[in-house]
Amino acid sequence: MKYKEIEKYLIKFLQNEVYKTGLKKAVVGLSGGIDSAVVAVLSKKAFDDGLLCILMPSQYSSKSSVDDAKELCEKFDINYEIHSIEPMLKAYENSHKKLDKLRVGNFSARLRMATLFDISSREGALVIGTSNKSELMLGYGTIYGDLASAVNPIGDMYKSEIFEFARYLGVTQNIINKPPSADLWQGQSDEADLGYSYDEIDRCLKLYVEERLDDKKIVEKRIDKNLLEMVKKRIYQNHFKRKMPVIAKLTSRTLNHDFNYPRDITL
Repeated sequence: MKYKEIEKYLIKFLQNEVYKTGLKKAVVGLSGGIDSAVVAVLSKKAFDDGLLCILMPSQYSSKSSVDDAKELCEKFDINYEIHSIEPMLKAYENSHKKLDKLRVGNFSARLRMATLFDISSREGALVIGTSNKSELMLGYGTIYGDLASAVNPIGDMYKSEIFEFARYLGVTQNIINKPPSADLWQGQSDEADLGYSYDEIDRCLKLYVEERLDDKKIVEKRIDKNLLEMVKKRIYQNHFKRKMPVIAKLTSRTLNHDFNYPRDITL
């Protein structure tokens, strides 16, 4: 079975990438959504009690987000803590009176990631990422927010595959059945923001990214032309989110130019 092999590979991947740093623990931000749920279950299998999940609701989070995250933790015996970002977010909103939804959402994502990395320091752990391939390709995420992590086990899995994998792993039904949402403001919906369902987006992405078909052939496969243009625009417009910051070259050996070593290099 495909997902059995993927599960085994990703558990070993997580263990290898964390242990080679000298650390033994992992921290996952658990939102009540399907991506973080899948990562939490994989991380539990990889690290057992070395995993700590952090729930970080704000005043805009739905009650079901926390309830669903807690239900998952109880089912898989996952250790968790709740650290609300509401006081920090309210303090910022009080001093910045004209915040729109996008700014609130981005700031919320960065508050959560700052919290996660601080707790990872307390625990001597690595932060495990929860962004899937669909989000990464489209740049649908907050740079230095939910896109930040030390290791990401699901970044090469499309969103539609995440749903299938979640069913295989036994993720709770409340999480599987809910509409995808980053829970950044009340009523926020990923698919409403993007204008298309993830099934439609993933089919287009696979033809363009994996099969490398040209526009004409993609449209011939009954892909909406406007969807294709949206996908292409987002892929290239948001490519900077997938790269380390560009460093201006001034010397003979410059980081990320010609001073490149594997991440896990040792003396």
